[in-house]
Amino acid sequence: MDTKHTPARRALVIGGSLGGLFIGNLLRRIGWQVDIYERSPHALDSRGGGIVLQPEVIEVFRRLGIDAGEVELGVASRYRTVLEPDGTVRSRRFAPQMQTSWSLIYSRLRAAFGEAGYQQGRTLVGIEQDAAAGTVTARFADGSVETGDLLIGADGGNSTVRQQIWPEARPSYAGYLAWRGLVPESRMPESTRQMLAGDFGFANNRGSHILGYLVPGEHNDTRPGHRFYNWVWYRVADARMLAAVMTDRNGKARGYSVPEGLLDERWLAHLQQDAEALLPEPFRAIVAATEQPFAQAIRDLASEHMVSGRIAILGDAGSIPRPHTAASTSKAAANALALADALQSAPADIAAALARWEPAQVAYGKALRRQGTETGNLLLFHGAATAGAV
Repeated sequence: MDTKHTPARRALVIGGSLGGLFIGNLLRRIGWQVDIYERSPHALDSRGGGIVLQPEVIEVFRRLGIDAGEVELGVASRYRTVLEPDGTVRSRRFAPQMQTSWSLIYSRLRAAFGEAGYQQGRTLVGIEQDAAAGTVTARFADGSVETGDLLIGADGGNSTVRQQIWPEARPSYAGYLAWRGLVPESRMPESTRQMLAGDFGFANNRGSHILGYLVPGEHNDTRPGHRFYNWVWYRVADARMLAAVMTDRNGKARGYSVPEGLLDERWLAHLQQDAEALLPEPFRAIVAATEQPFAQAIRDLASEHMVSGRIAILGDAGSIPRPHTAASTSKAAANALALADALQSAPADIAAALARWEPAQVAYGKALRRQGTETGNLLLFHGAATAGAV
């Protein structure tokens, strides 16, 4: 649709991670003025935590003019290999796919957006709407205010936007956590390299599901020998254990994730003991080789609403699928693609565009919650005999 005669609309995007950059870039492409407000004053970096590359992310890149055929977007795996606890191969099937990293996707999107309009150290504290004027105003902790035609909450699972507009919509703990680690490919143990390098590997046991694959390394390097091996180990943990794990080595309660380098030392020995008892040798060895494991709680959320007046939420602010769906990043991209399309199709009627956009996105979030809950509960609480879920 031709938008050159439509006055530029302004979007205030709260959250400068992947969800915010997906929608911020897409709205700029259709003629919107976009400002992104990220609360962290520091550079965002997750050192390459693994992501399964999905078509929705590729479509965003295509629309932004980032040629996926010329840019290395990840590391390919060819087979899905499932190991028994004793290390024998239960199954191995041809299932090629691409794994990438948070940092690679972020760096591409961040470069596409540029410096103008991307502001850090901006913490949202309040939102006000003027229905008559059709505007929304954001108030920040530094005392500043910004007004636009649309405010988009892309501020993650603990979304401030969601808490202010729908305080009853709170994530719930799923009853298990994920231990995670990244090991430079050059330091992979030989047993892991021989059995799992180049494959998407899995292993199940009682209350235990682990997986691993290669991802881009430092500075998004995809060359063989320069990549990371990324592993994720799901373990059942009650609320008391969760609270203990989420208290970092400095005694600070971290809530629902402990970053790399801050896990309390006692959990390193705990991981080694559990690995000896539950994991096949190739996974046991890669866990032992990880110098700085980190952890996150697995949570569920599927919001009943994603639009209120001139406010919308997307990505993990709107719903939190369990990682087994491999859909957290792709869902944010899908939400953003659909929202940009809706707004472009009705440039003079934002309310109508939002009304058309919301129902399918809410339904999508609920479907992912059902899928993730069924898969996760089967794997972690019912001794599933089959693996292959992320």
